[in-house]
Parts: sequence; structure tokens; C-alpha cells
Amino acid sequence: MTETLLGMPSLRTRREPTRPGLRYHVRTYGCQMNEHDSERIAGLLEADGMVPADDPSDADVVVVNTCTIRENADQRLYGFLGSLRRLKQERPGMRILVGGCTAQKDRELVRERAGWVDVVFGTHNLHRVVDLLDHAEEWGPVTEIWEEPRSEVEPVSGLPAHRESAHSAWVTITVGCNNSCTFCIVPVVRGPERSRRPGDVLREVRELVAEGVVEVTLLGQNVNSYGRDLEVNGRRPLFAELLRRVGEVEGLRRVRFTSPHPKDIREDVGEAMAETEAVCEQLHLPLQSGSDRILAAMHRGYTAERFLGKLEMMRRLVPDLSVSTDVIVGFPGETEEDFARTLEVVAEARFDTAFMFQFSPRPGTRAAEMEDRVPAEVVQERFERLVELQRAITFERNRERVGRILEVMVEGPSKRDPAVVTARTRGNQIVHLRGVWAPGTVFDARIVRAAPHHLEGVPA
Repeated sequence: MTETLLGMPSLRTRREPTRPGLRYHVRTYGCQMNEHDSERIAGLLEADGMVPADDPSDADVVVVNTCTIRENADQRLYGFLGSLRRLKQERPGMRILVGGCTAQKDRELVRERAGWVDVVFGTHNLHRVVDLLDHAEEWGPVTEIWEEPRSEVEPVSGLPAHRESAHSAWVTITVGCNNSCTFCIVPVVRGPERSRRPGDVLREVRELVAEGVVEVTLLGQNVNSYGRDLEVNGRRPLFAELLRRVGEVEGLRRVRFTSPHPKDIREDVGEAMAETEAVCEQLHLPLQSGSDRILAAMHRGYTAERFLGKLEMMRRLVPDLSVSTDVIVGFPGETEEDFARTLEVVAEARFDTAFMFQFSPRPGTRAAEMEDRVPAEVVQERFERLVELQRAITFERNRERVGRILEVMVEGPSKRDPAVVTARTRGNQIVHLRGVWAPGTVFDARIVRAAPHHLEGVPA
């Protein structure tokens, strides 16, 4: 068997399954990147012979994949670990693993607060989850094998994955981030930005299509800067080029991507979206604040005017573009005037949807050390005003779609009514339709009714 210098099996080593029939459960907190990492963790466990369990009480191995972006994620993590402690007392043979961003940043703290955890592994050790499980008793809950981020991109290309959807898949194109937003912990827990080679990305997409996938979402902390660290045939590949090439893969119906950074998005991306049929008319463009003063404190690299200019450019290049965004309320030092400017920009931008958050200081970020915190009751009141404004805009945008014929892709039966299916438009709006269609089915639907957060349709 090939061994690394650390005495652990190489990624390329093929091993026989050692846990056939044992059951695993993966609990995920956080973003799409974390969810995709969980798919890889599940794939590695299944390659070792394990089968999924719907509930942690039925599992021999429980993996908690963590997020450290906001404080409530930490609270949820330790609450869940507390429930697992009781299960482990009843079943001492159960193994508990904590991975992901919190594990990468606070591995000693996890061990201190949850001493019953068997393995703690960071984002750069995801591909060694089975090996860490093998040696849990020998190495203890926090191993010394804590690699630098440089090793992560290559393993991403070769890991198996257990996908929840047969027709839709995530494809990582970059890991890490080179930006320095003062509120964000990602560069600390994910490391500097590294791009996968375009050939690896295309190979994975073709393999997914061969398995029946018809929709892929390209993932990166800042997809615009894809390829800046690469050299292919004497030149650096660009994200717009990759977008076109992925969209040209035969059999692929839809391509999405998340997330671009407003300071970096260029016309070539809009042109690639408009000219590549499979690329959906959907863009997630994080605003964060409408105040230039707060944007500077956040170290975002753009002004509100420049953001609106980028948005106008993309809407000009991509007809019928749907746009979502992120907004943080209550960043340190935010005044009523700053917040009023955010409301003005949101009203002018007319986003289709927005993910709105109250500022949560994360230890290890510069924003966590900033003074002039906004009182919680003020943040809550501002947050409610923003939510009310965006809810009205979203409802208005949805009503504008009534009577139109839009392409939809079925995701599956509605959770509330099995006689209704949930589908999505190319613009990522949810559409409910009465009838039965297999997930991944694509057809045209006429929109007959709009609700604040979804549409209703009938086959056209």
C-alpha cells in the first residue's frame, strides 16, 4: 500500500471496504460549499461499505459538517452535539466526527466543549475522513495531521459523492478566497484561492451528465477570479471561458454558478451567459450594504454606484435576468443614514430575492474587533424594515410573471401535497404545478398565480 510521509493512506490508494452494513448520518450546517462537502463525505463513507441512516439515533457513525459564518451556527452545532452525547452514552460504540469550517478554525475548542467527539477534522482533511475514523482511538479527537490548504484542490477532483438529487449536482471550480472582507472568516478556514484545472472540471461535468445529471451549479467563493492562479497552454483560463465550455457539454440542460464578487464581474461573463443556451438567466450578486462608508469598512472594493452599474450592465447583456443578493444589517458603526442608503439601493436594484442577515461578529475577523456596535434592538428594527421592503419587491416581481410561459425543471413532489410538484424556472423561481412528473423533467409552464415566495403554473 502506498503511504504518505504522515503514515496515512494516499488518496489514490484503493482500499477494500471495511465497514460493510454499518450506518452513517451526516448533518450539515452552512452554505452550498458545505453541502457539497457533505456529499463527498457521504460518498467516502459509502465507498467504505456504509449505508445512510435518516436519523442519528440509528447511525453507527455521525458526521457533523460545520459552518462558522454566523454565531447561530455555533449554537446549533453545540446543541446537536449535546443530543449526540446522550446517544453515545447509550451506545458507546457510536463514533462522532466534527468536520468543516468550525472544526478547521476551532478544533481545540470543539474538543474542550464536546469531549465525547471522536474525530475533529478541518476543511483540508475532508478527503481523509475514513482514515481518521480508522485511527480515532489511536490519534484521539484532534490529530496533528492538519495540512496546509495547498493540498485541497487536487483531492476535490477525485472524491466520490452521494448526491441527494439524481438530476442536479454541484461542481466545485475553486476553493478558498483571496478577498479580505472584514466580516468574513472564509479565508481563514478555507485558505487562499485555488482553481481546479478546466479539464478536470469538464471531465467531472461529463461524468455527471453520463450518470443522468441535467443541471450543474459551479461553486466558488468568488467564481469571477477563477483561473488567475493557473496557466493552461501558456495563458490563464477565465471564468467566462469555463462557463461557455461547461454549457456546451452535450446533454446538459442548465448551468448555474455562485457566487461572483461585484468588484470583479465583467462583461465577458454576461456575454457568456447570454450566448450559451444552457447557462441560466440567474445571478447572485451580493450587495451587503448600500452605504459607501460601510462598504469601505467591510473592505468590499466597490461603491453603491459601482454596484448598481455592474447590475445594470448584467441586465443589459442578459435579457430577463433574475438577481438575488445578500445584505447585512447592523454592521459596526452603521447609522440610520447608512441604513437608509441600503434601503434606497435595494429599492432601486429591485432584486428578485435577497438573503438578509443581522451582523454576527465572528472571532478571527477584523469586524469582530470593531467598536461602535449597533444596539440589538436597533438592528432588529432595521432588519424588519428591510425584510418588509424586499418582500414587497419580490411579490411585485413575481406578479410580473403571471401570464408568461416559462421553462421549468421538476425537483420533486411538494412536501405539503403529493399531488403537486415543485419546479424551478431558469431564473430560479419556485413554481408549484398540480400533476406528477419525474424529477429532472423539463417543460414549459404558464404562470397563473403569484405568491410572495413562489409561483403557481400549469403545463403550457
